[in-house]
Amino acid sequence: QVQLVESGGGLVQAGGSLRLSCAASGSTFSINAMGWYRQAPGKQRELVASVSKIGNTNYADSVKGRFTISRDNAKNTVYLQMNSLKPEDTAVYYCNVGVVHSTNYWGQGTQVTVSS
Repeated sequence: QVQLVESGGGLVQAGGSLRLSCAASGSTFSINAMGWYRQAPGKQRELVASVSKIGNTNYADSVKGRFTISRDNAKNTVYLQMNSLKPEDTAVYYCNVGVVHSTNYWGQGTQVTVSS
């Protein structure tokens, strides 16, 4: 069992920055990959960025060069640094973790709103 608590969402102006955090608790020793997804109104949920246990990362094309995902295994926390935010980044952002030999876990979601 893994529990995820997200924080850091909010309202920012275009060009601004936000840093999302997702802290895991429970059976954290078995956590493998960690990532961030987002879902905008009327759109499907999409992968924004992910990071493997050893630090390999991948990003959606739409956020490359602007967002950075990182993790602190000692703190069982994954971060998403979002810079140069655009209105099209507006969405609910969800933390996701994969557990070895088990299911994925999702955070509750945090709203990110970018105004023009």
